[in-house]
Amino acid sequence: MSLHRVSSMSSYEHVRGSSPARSEHRKMSFNPVGTWVPPAAKEEPVGAFEVSKTRRLVQVATAVVYCLFAAGIVFGYAALKPVLLEEDVYREYCPQVRISADETCYEQEIRLNLMFTTAAVATNVAALPIGTILDRYGPRVCGVIGSILLAVGALFFAFAAQLPLDGYIPGYLFLALGGPFVFISSFQLSNTFPRHSGLILALLTGAFDSSSAIFLFYRLIYNASNHTFTPQKFFLVYLLVPISICIAQLTLMPRNSYKTVGELVTQAEDPANDIRPEIDARISDESTLNRIRSERRHHRESVVSEITSLLGRKAGEEGSTSNEPQKQEEDRKKRISGVWGAMHGRSAIQQIRSPWFILITCFTVIQMTRINYFVATIRTQYAHLLASHDQAVHVNNVFDVALPLGGVIAIPMIGLVLDNTSTPFVLGLLVAVATTIGVLGVLPYLWAAYANIVLFVLYRPLYYTAVSDYAAKVFGFHTFGKVYGLIICLAGLLNFVQSALDAATHRVFGGDPVPVNVALLVVAFVVGVALVGFVWYRSRAMERDRLEDEAEGAAERLMPEPNGEVVDGEG
Repeated sequence: MSLHRVSSMSSYEHVRGSSPARSEHRKMSFNPVGTWVPPAAKEEPVGAFEVSKTRRLVQVATAVVYCLFAAGIVFGYAALKPVLLEEDVYREYCPQVRISADETCYEQEIRLNLMFTTAAVATNVAALPIGTILDRYGPRVCGVIGSILLAVGALFFAFAAQLPLDGYIPGYLFLALGGPFVFISSFQLSNTFPRHSGLILALLTGAFDSSSAIFLFYRLIYNASNHTFTPQKFFLVYLLVPISICIAQLTLMPRNSYKTVGELVTQAEDPANDIRPEIDARISDESTLNRIRSERRHHRESVVSEITSLLGRKAGEEGSTSNEPQKQEEDRKKRISGVWGAMHGRSAIQQIRSPWFILITCFTVIQMTRINYFVATIRTQYAHLLASHDQAVHVNNVFDVALPLGGVIAIPMIGLVLDNTSTPFVLGLLVAVATTIGVLGVLPYLWAAYANIVLFVLYRPLYYTAVSDYAAKVFGFHTFGKVYGLIICLAGLLNFVQSALDAATHRVFGGDPVPVNVALLVVAFVVGVALVGFVWYRSRAMERDRLEDEAEGAAERLMPEPNGEVVDGEG
């Protein structure tokens, strides 16, 4: 699934209301299709200072643990596939006599890969309903739904061999749907400790990446038990995970999302909270009214104290400049990006019709297809490239370990790259690395396979994060859910082309993956160069416009009088 890059949840706050001059903030909506429900139906968020520190710590730790066991386990497919082959899953589709446990026929290979393709598509498309449910019903409902979906998926997989229908594809599909419900609903926990929101999100993202190792550990146990710990036994034991998540959601995790930094500051700084006309109108005695308002003021001041402690700065003081360094840092990042605000203020329809959207969507579709196709077919690809089944198994084993590790290792690197380099540079880096991976992926050498894996496991999280970072900077937060959600949804749906790629590899090219990989490489390179060229050109134009505006502003401030004196042009 695509990962949102959020260094701090406050970065995903934006001004609400019709007036751009207002300073109110709201939390980011995870609903990619906008607000479908009236505000009255939404749950009121809770301030972190209202919950004990110990409970918040336990909530964060619990979320990290269950994300580790559930958020993205379907992406460990490469590790699970050998077990399914050993268990003769879809073997009935192969008419020829079985030679080895790892040998597959075209029909069996297509069925197995379709299972992963369907799951990968569902993971991305799921953002649409998840956002709606999360915005309306809160994280607890989302978490419970996720646990139910995970349980249904585990039961389908456990009893797939006994069912009168194909239970593997729906089982994997439900596992894929349950993960995002659990993972996305955990984002709001970054607001439990606003000063450490980046760390919390890094832990959650790292847990998501590492969850693909669950099937790796299962395969190791399966082999160590001489194949007696069957998938049925594993998935029956795995039921403990969704059951534990459900219990945690109902007893420990918050029912409503935590307030963002912007909401907390607004609450602390707004003296209007001392006056409540609908209540005050019922009080006729002036002294009683003054006393009640005084009590409200004292309560607000106590809340300010709590928020000050929580945020680590004097949020309640008027004219406080203790957040100025943070603001300057954010302004620096915006200038470095070169594209910040390119489509801000435009409607979602205008943004979707622009080259900014069309090019990044095409790039995302191609790269996501390449990524998921490689994950699903790595063993069969290298069995042909290296002409050795044993070496292909070895490469697959290395990949199974490297995939979760790469996601964790890449987290600090991704933050440094995106915060300190321009968006054209980041996109150029993506194209360069993707092209290198494509070249390494067609070389019939073991060293090329190792290099390919290393680059791939580092590139995958960088790519997903860079796309969300691009969407936030170019399109803005007001339409982020709609635009980014549509990008990922379209990319997910078009990933069904993997089945056609499988068919071409086996039926047209006799199992040789090179022609398909070369075709993907060429298309990705052409689209990538077009994207980088367009963004670079537009960023240069935006920089020229910015410099011209600054020059005009300076000229207006310093206007010479006839006597030679220089006066402020605004005076």
